[in-house]
Amino acid sequence: MGALTVFSPATQAWFENAFGEPTPAQRLGWPAIASGKHTLIQAPTGSGKTLAAFLYGIDRLIAEPGEGLRLLYVSPLKALNYDIERNLRGPLAGLQSDLRVAVRTGDTPQKERAEMLRHPPDILITTPESLYLMLTSRARENLKGVRTLILDEVHAVAGTKRGAHLALSVERLERLVDGPFQRIGLSATQRPLEEIGRFVSGAREIELVDAGTAKELDLQVVMPLEDMREPEQTSIWPSIYPELLRLVQEHRSTILFVNNRRLAERLALRLNELAEAEIARAHHGSLAREQRVEIEELLKAGEIPCLVATSSLELGIDMGAVDLVLQVESPKSVARGLQRIGRAGHELGAVSKGRIFPKFRADLLESAVVAERMLAGAIEETVIPRNPLDVLAQQIVAITADEEISVDDLHELVRGAYPFADLSRTQLENVLDMLAGRYPSDEFAELRPRIVWDRTAGVIRGRQGARRLAVTNAGTIPDRGLFGVHLVDGGGRVGELDEEMVYEARAGQTFLLGASSWRIEEITRDRVLVSPAPGVPGAVPFWKGEGVGRPFELGQAIGQASRELVAQSEPKALARLQEAHHLDEHAARNLVTFLHEQAAATGAVPSDRTVVVERFRDEIGDWRLCILTPFGARVHAPWALALAARLRESLGLEVQSIWSDDGIALHLPDADAPPPTDEILISPEDIEDLVVQEVGQSALFGARFRENAARALLIPRRRPDQRTPLWQQRLKAQGLLQVARRYGSFPVILETYRECLQDVFDLPSLKRLLQGLRTRELDLVDVETASASPYSASLLFDYIATYMYEDDTPPAERRAQALSLDRDLLRELLGQEELRDLLDAGAVEEVEAQLRGSPRNADHLHDQLRLRGDLRAGEYDEGFAQTLLRERRALLVRFAGEERLIAAEDAGRYRDALGVMPPGGLPEVFLEGGPESLEQLVLRYARGRGPFTTAQANERFGRDVEPLLQRLEREEQLVRGELRPGGTEREWCDPDVLRRLRRASLAALRKEVEPAEQASLGRFLPNWQGVDRRATLREALVPLQGLSLPVSLWESEVLPRRVPGFAPGQLDQLCASGEVVWVGAG
Repeated sequence: MGALTVFSPATQAWFENAFGEPTPAQRLGWPAIASGKHTLIQAPTGSGKTLAAFLYGIDRLIAEPGEGLRLLYVSPLKALNYDIERNLRGPLAGLQSDLRVAVRTGDTPQKERAEMLRHPPDILITTPESLYLMLTSRARENLKGVRTLILDEVHAVAGTKRGAHLALSVERLERLVDGPFQRIGLSATQRPLEEIGRFVSGAREIELVDAGTAKELDLQVVMPLEDMREPEQTSIWPSIYPELLRLVQEHRSTILFVNNRRLAERLALRLNELAEAEIARAHHGSLAREQRVEIEELLKAGEIPCLVATSSLELGIDMGAVDLVLQVESPKSVARGLQRIGRAGHELGAVSKGRIFPKFRADLLESAVVAERMLAGAIEETVIPRNPLDVLAQQIVAITADEEISVDDLHELVRGAYPFADLSRTQLENVLDMLAGRYPSDEFAELRPRIVWDRTAGVIRGRQGARRLAVTNAGTIPDRGLFGVHLVDGGGRVGELDEEMVYEARAGQTFLLGASSWRIEEITRDRVLVSPAPGVPGAVPFWKGEGVGRPFELGQAIGQASRELVAQSEPKALARLQEAHHLDEHAARNLVTFLHEQAAATGAVPSDRTVVVERFRDEIGDWRLCILTPFGARVHAPWALALAARLRESLGLEVQSIWSDDGIALHLPDADAPPPTDEILISPEDIEDLVVQEVGQSALFGARFRENAARALLIPRRRPDQRTPLWQQRLKAQGLLQVARRYGSFPVILETYRECLQDVFDLPSLKRLLQGLRTRELDLVDVETASASPYSASLLFDYIATYMYEDDTPPAERRAQALSLDRDLLRELLGQEELRDLLDAGAVEEVEAQLRGSPRNADHLHDQLRLRGDLRAGEYDEGFAQTLLRERRALLVRFAGEERLIAAEDAGRYRDALGVMPPGGLPEVFLEGGPESLEQLVLRYARGRGPFTTAQANERFGRDVEPLLQRLEREEQLVRGELRPGGTEREWCDPDVLRRLRRASLAALRKEVEPAEQASLGRFLPNWQGVDRRATLREALVPLQGLSLPVSLWESEVLPRRVPGFAPGQLDQLCASGEVVWVGAG
């Protein structure tokens, strides 16, 4: 009971009555917290560490009444924040406290934010991004009274740029508050604990409380198939679905974790279809807050037995009495596996029951080793990014938006954040130069300065608009450019595709998604419109950057297990897998078979002591070379880049490569023989130089540069609620990169190299690997096979999925200029009179007739009103209109001096846009309008006709809409130019309509140049050439100018047939007069 003595008697009594005994995290944590020292509590999920952090703060707030915000809680997950707020109601009610608690996230309505600003709560629960936004707005004044800061789920952010961003926000808070405040960090088990402590405290003194006793796990790796090589249904999924369903039905409450959102949706759908009832719902970050909360409550209340989730439920959300966690595919790391399985039996002392279902045989190997290490608690080391300059740039703009600050004070503030503890003054001033507009070349002139740096006074301040810029582009989560895939007929969303795949795709192409084939009908600015293509073979799409790379130490463990299992007899290996790795019998037999097949094919299995180099010819005779190791993609990626550079320099080979967690696959299309082993064994001393030389030209570098430039506010968004079109991001980033790569000190270039070399790649581990090969501590098995071994076959699957789209063209990041070309030419054409001549008048009339349509019945007329907007008398069929009016599906309203027919659903829009008062009795939903009503009506107007003038639009709406038209042009929803044939002024046009006009004009022109029949050509040519026609010599020579023929032929054959009585002297006279000139042609 000693730990409870730090509380008031009332709090002690409430806790004893509610919980009895403190948990280890509480018993060890409360004395440290009560001492006032910064404290980090490390404990597994369900250990009561959140209450350990909150209860002392609540007790102090009750004992020391005051006003304003005094306790601030920050969690990286929005869903967790609402969970915490709900869980605080118990102690506050039990202590009869009137302390007010509020939640502020990106989902919080503006009205609630305004209320918090006027009447700040005592306790605020928020996210890292919302804390940053508060510090960069008027709400910062409410933070001055903070006395306690709780940072929850620290392990989820410490090793990321998001963590570095949060660390700087905490230092800004430290500078803002009126007095010192206590930092309390909460983390799942992490290694090394001291490093996480320094992250929380900013390297200040901190008490480390390790209550990380391992939870008891009931864990098994499950494989329903007896033989994974040839599943009867040609897919492993039909065998997994029934087993997943059985386990869900045998338990009260199940969370099924997957590694991507598409699989979450797909699995939920399949489970419901198999159960013939809704037993599962998908839960992921793409869902709205209200939907997520609703789904979570359904599980907690027992109204639905299963949630299929991504990492959205991985962190410490209290999901009630979850008694089973299922994981489809390896969790990819021990820490992630423990976090997910720990969702089951969330309360202290309960057993966490989990089942892992591998998807393929290599995944089975990783799952077996992850399971063993989970049971041993062997989590991976957390590495904190050092000095991410893009994050620093964004935070500096935010800091200067509200105050002038000296460079000395700024440097001190920044170095207080642990990720920036060793930031040099030179590095800081380099970033300040960039933000202040002091660039290394005038080629950067288009970049706008963000701050003013008064070097004389040694202070910096934000330029006008700095706050808006910092708020609009807040945070570090990059726009990965995922395109939504939607049915072309306006139906639902099918899934998402990576931007690079979409960039390489074309209309008419088919691809697989969700085990179905889809044909691409159109690719728009931010989505891919598709139609079903059942039975049509399709390409397998890829999602770059979605996969979670294998940590090197996990790779070493996989290698060790592989080596030991192959060396054991089959009975011993099976026994070990079932007892130590917790595989069921089918899983164990499949894994032993997989390892022995690989050993038979290549003479050895890749392991912690053996690298296998496999060479074979593919189906068309090209050499393939696979380097097989278990050490993970962070080692393989830089090795593959260096190999490409080495083979290009030494052998003149252009190599195409792909890498994964299990190795590197090289395609050598021009090689007579695969490269010798010596070329693969790159010197450890040379590897870094080769990687630096090669990575700067890679697609990875281009993509990361774009993300970093956006984070550093060099490529800002226009508005926070609008995504900048990806072609614009690429175009701007590509142009900036072309200039910046010539200046090695440019901060975003430096940061991109740092991120690639430190965060993405694991160069130290690669150097150790290459050193081991050189000293023969590691064996190199070099083998030529007739066909791909089991390990290589898996690698080649990755190769095909990638190069199906990239084999003939460079990656999308290097093709941005091709995209910009069409846009630039279009803009140039739109401003020139020539486009009037390019558009065919007949084609314009035809397209406009199609846009107007000819409704065949009242329903069609109603559709036209909804899609194209209001119609005047004479523009519609009176009979159809009367039908709609009688049915109250259409209304006659008056504006712009005349009567118009509109769809009843649009009554609210016309009211808000044009002041048209709707008649009474309409449903409430028809009266919904909004501030963008006029914009919507104008866009409809544009979609329903060809090029139109400002005067025509003004007359149509009875008001001046030119400012709106100009804004829509800026937003690329309209284009403007000299468009209409025969027009005299510039017109506006919908981009899609303009594309139709161009296509129709091209079609009309093509009809004019259709191939002629042979007989027609025969009749045409003599007449065109003037053969057997009376003509003067001058007339005959006009169509023949430039024709190269011998002089004798001119005088004997060509001219006599065209000029009656031709004599060579006539040609000599014309030449002497200077009217005709001979030019030698050979």
